[in-house]
Amino acid sequence: MTDKLEDYFEIRAWHAVVNETHAVGGKRLDTPLLKAAVGAVVKNPFAGKNFQEDLSSLTKPSNLLGDEIGRRAVALLGGRPVEGYGKGGIVGLDGEQEHAVACITTVFGDAFRNQVGGGRAWISSASKIGSAGTALDIPLAYKDEVYVRSHYDAIEFCIPDAPRADEFVICVAVSSGPRPFHRVGGLTAEEVQEAIARESNPSNKGA
Repeated sequence: MTDKLEDYFEIRAWHAVVNETHAVGGKRLDTPLLKAAVGAVVKNPFAGKNFQEDLSSLTKPSNLLGDEIGRRAVALLGGRPVEGYGKGGIVGLDGEQEHAVACITTVFGDAFRNQVGGGRAWISSASKIGSAGTALDIPLAYKDEVYVRSHYDAIEFCIPDAPRADEFVICVAVSSGPRPFHRVGGLTAEEVQEAIARESNPSNKGA
């Protein structure tokens, strides 16, 4: 029997935002940059309770949350491949920051990666405590190498009525490319992809 997301997480609402940039500093982009974020408003089972050492009930099924949130995030780019990604969480006032972090560990991250078409880099994240309407800047970085400066970015995510005191918001962000007209140097995405191609080429083994 297949596990279902609703068997483990009580989700009140889904929210999403998309930013589409066409020009910066009076210069137009050849291809608009898309940045998108999607979040789930989730009932916090530990809200208002005494300190709990074991948060595995949030972590173990979080792959289901990663699958669904990843699927929704990819759809927001309208068919364009994901180049940058990030994750985060906001916990309502009756919970702890750790309650959101427990939902966005590697278990969640690997499922999210699968939905966005893979990713070699660790997923940048941010989390905090806040009341309804609290904004979170979800960090973005290149999905195959975190040291690619061109893709260092963020998108602000805010839900007017969440998180309530007994909720948390789990969110992810994706981007279709680098910052517009990035020009601070460093390792490039193209160099990373060339290195990956060399690694995957059998003729290079043993060289």
